[in-house]
Formats: sequence, C-alpha cells, structure tokens
Amino acid sequence: MKIDANAFKLREGDEVDLGLWATKVKRLCKSKKKYHKVLKNHVEQLSDQQRMLYACNRHALLVVFQAMDTAGKDGAIRHVMSGINPQGCQVFSFQHPSANELQHDFLWRTTRDLPERGRIGIFNRSYYEEVLIVRVHRELLRSERLPDQADDESVWHSRYRSIVDLEKHLHANGTRIIKVFLHVSKEEQRKRLLARIDEPDKNWKFSKADIAEREYWDAYMQAYGHALAATSTADSPWFIVPADNKHNARLIVSQIVLDALHGLKLSYPEVSTARRQELKTIRKQLAK
Repeated sequence: MKIDANAFKLREGDEVDLGLWATKVKRLCKSKKKYHKVLKNHVEQLSDQQRMLYACNRHALLVVFQAMDTAGKDGAIRHVMSGINPQGCQVFSFQHPSANELQHDFLWRTTRDLPERGRIGIFNRSYYEEVLIVRVHRELLRSERLPDQADDESVWHSRYRSIVDLEKHLHANGTRIIKVFLHVSKEEQRKRLLARIDEPDKNWKFSKADIAEREYWDAYMQAYGHALAATSTADSPWFIVPADNKHNARLIVSQIVLDALHGLKLSYPEVSTARRQELKTIRKQLAK
C-alpha cells in the first residue's frame, strides 16, 4: 500500500490557515487487521533503511514532531519507530528550558542533541517551541533576558530566519530534516482529554495545564500557521498530518519517513578488490 505523503506537504512560500487544513481524512485501511499489516510492512522497511543509513555513515535524519496536547506524538513515535535498532535512533523530548539553558541562545539546547551521521534523531517538540508557546505566552520571552528589541514583533521573524538558516546548514552537511505537525481538532482533543480522566490507565497523562492551554487554542493555531509558513522549505519541509484518526496519522508519518530515507538512495558500502581478497585470506585461516 503506497500512501501519497506529498498530499500533506506544505510547499515553500505558501501561507497557512490551519482552519482550512483537514484534521481528518478517509480511513486508509478498512480494518484494524489491514492497518497492522500495512504498519508492520512500513516498520520492516524502515528497519532495513536504518541499517543501510548506519552502514553508509554519510547522512543523518532528523524528524521533528510538533502538535497540540493529545495529538498523538508519543504514540506515533512509539509505533512507527518500533522496529528500529535503538543504537541507531535517538529520541529527545523538550520541555520548559532549564535555568542553564536560558543562559544560551534559543537554539543551543536542541543543537546539542542533533543526530550523528548514520543515525535517526527524533525531536518530540523542538526549537520550534520558541516561536510557538513563547509567542502565545509572551511573558516567557522576558525570562530569556534578551535585548529590549525582543519585545518587538520582529523577534519572531528573526527566529524564523535563524531556524531556516540552521536547517539549511544541517542539510548542506548531510542531515535531512522532515517536520511533522500532527493536526488534531479541538473537539477531538476534548474527547481525548476526557478519556484521560475516565480511563484509569490514562490518568497519569492528564494535567490541569492541558485544560488551561485549551483557552489559548486560537492563539496557538495562529502561531503554528505563521511558523509553518515561514519555515517550510523544499529541503526541510513541513507535513501537516490529519491526526483525529491515530491509525491514519501513524501510517502517513511512517510513509513520510520512508520517503525521506528512500530519497537518500542508500546502499551498503562497496567492498574493494583488495578488501575482498583480505577477507578471503582471513576466511581460509578461520576455516582451518
């Protein structure tokens, strides 16, 4: 089953009104059995590609996840990356910056965790928080103790430029970046928050802060729209993935990652004639 992931790609230069982007599309699989079969196939392909990525040791892949609470970031990461060798994949989650992190520029704390060549890096939230939650809650910007002009609207455009420049630099040096916005509706979020209250095994997920943040829904949609439009490029695109149906979202995300890896045209390193002869000699010794 081939999913057209490009249908969810945001083209460079396009403006974004998230109210016009679907949070739900037609079910990609008619049954749960079919869904598991397709996802398993994707996971197996990802495992094969990851091994070649590691063996080639020329590229890295960075997958950035951003979304509103309950959109399914953790579940997507857990299911899509379930077959990846842990040695070849690193997952980092970014919460409110620490006192030490606030002493540095806004890109510093995430730059430390960029994936090495041969590895896949997953950012569960990222440097984009600095143009999302910080834009919605302007008081957070003051805690960063930036120059006076930081209170001006231009600070966001400056940060967009810094982000685009960083991603351009990473791409030029072998890191491929794909960015996924899991687009969940406010109504679906309400249902999922209720489930966190009603289902005992989900109680631990519930936070009163999630309810408080719902009050800023429109402001977040506006901040996301600005950020996605300003930072989606041909080399490091954003994908706006409908997330009201978790199964659909996971299949789309896995296809996006697969397409990125296939685009690298990976293969195992070729063995030179001299190396092959050396291996034959060693084999003879071992066979005795």
